[in-house]
Amino acid sequence: MAKTRLGLAICGSYCTFDKIMPIARELAKDYDITAVMSENAAGTDTRFGCAENVKKQLVEITGKEVICTIPGAEPVGPQKLFDVLAVAPCTGNTIAKLACGIADSAVTMACKAHLRNGRPLVIAVSTNDALGANAKNIGDLMNRKNIYFVPLRQDDPKGKPTSMIADMSLLKDTIEAALSGCQLQPVILAPK
Repeated sequence: MAKTRLGLAICGSYCTFDKIMPIARELAKDYDITAVMSENAAGTDTRFGCAENVKKQLVEITGKEVICTIPGAEPVGPQKLFDVLAVAPCTGNTIAKLACGIADSAVTMACKAHLRNGRPLVIAVSTNDALGANAKNIGDLMNRKNIYFVPLRQDDPKGKPTSMIADMSLLKDTIEAALSGCQLQPVILAPK
């Protein structure tokens, strides 16, 4: 039996890249993964690492080249490339663009193209303004058909009171629930 086709999109939450790579390796055991990276994630070296190393890891995990341009992501919809698409990590910038229907990056184009087929989109939030400027956008997306959230929590309630991050250990469970048309519950978790 063929593996479920998973698009794994990565945005510029650079501090979470080290958390997603081991999870991607685990997911590759059960899913046929194609990686998508925003142009910023694919081209920006930071104190958290070199973008080229991240791309190399994704190629090694998936066995495929990374989609990191709008033209590369556009066929996601017409060719129905994914059964499910997960954006992990998903930045506040990308959340805002998705809420407003803006497709100006490889990741937002992949999401838009994927959603047009009525297939599940999983969002793993990683943003310092989830309970600030992006609260309305997250609420808007939670109300939309075919969009599911990896359960999330405040990561530092005292030091960064508006910041939230998805519990990446629940990514696979959320993907499986989304494929069944269900939101994994509870969506909001208590701080650790």
